[in-house]
Amino acid sequence: MRGRTIIAALCVLGLTGAAAPAPKRIVSLNTCADQYVLALADPRQIVALSPYGHDPELSAAVAKARRFRTLRRPAEEVLAMRPDLLIGLPDGAGSVVGAPPGQWRTLGLASADSLVTIRAQIREVAAAVGHRERGEALIRRMDRDLAPLPQAGRGGVAAYYQRRGYMTGTGTLVDELIRRAGLVNLAGKLGKASLAQVPLEEMIAARPDWLIVESGSENVVDQGTEMLHHPALRSIPRIRVPQAWTVCGGPAYVEAARSIVAQVTVAQN
Repeated sequence: MRGRTIIAALCVLGLTGAAAPAPKRIVSLNTCADQYVLALADPRQIVALSPYGHDPELSAAVAKARRFRTLRRPAEEVLAMRPDLLIGLPDGAGSVVGAPPGQWRTLGLASADSLVTIRAQIREVAAAVGHRERGEALIRRMDRDLAPLPQAGRGGVAAYYQRRGYMTGTGTLVDELIRRAGLVNLAGKLGKASLAQVPLEEMIAARPDWLIVESGSENVVDQGTEMLHHPALRSIPRIRVPQAWTVCGGPAYVEAARSIVAQVTVAQN
């Protein structure tokens, strides 16, 4: 509990002063923040990444992340590292136990649910790490790469279906990616929340044109993944996307959009 209290408090101090010097010791607290830090900070600025920074299933920037240390016991380690910038959890209430008063800068990042939010977060992080120009350059590259993506010619209804029957609904990053590909999110048609458990029978009755599933779900490892292999679902074309590309916002948004559009285009031709 004490460890959780410390980490929950690490994001309460807020960035102070637009003219603050570029940080020399940055610690990222979650995989979403890892993406931004690795894309925008100098390697010498990065002290540590999140506990899942080396996990290819969750980290979209694992290739870059492998050269950096990851946190194992964040509450204790962060205090010992004496960072001058912490990036990660959304702002909360409390105080950092043992932190030098007024010397710890933090930037909280909420979960990004749209490209607009991703652009805003890129600018926030770029300013915080002292490289505003890199943020603008990254946004230009992302917009350039997304601009030529065609929308699906015949469209259709897609369900982002996960283990144990969870479906991703509207108002989410996945929903925006589905619409960017010219598809309709089944969860929206069914009036589901941002994340809802949908019984297999209801899914089958809805007859989606596409199932979007996490890469690797072809392997049955438990009951949660087994339901994705029900015979009634086998005839529905599948779009496979790595979980690491959709679990967070960030630069990986481009890869996810490209992949979905490409798979739909190939299947329709």
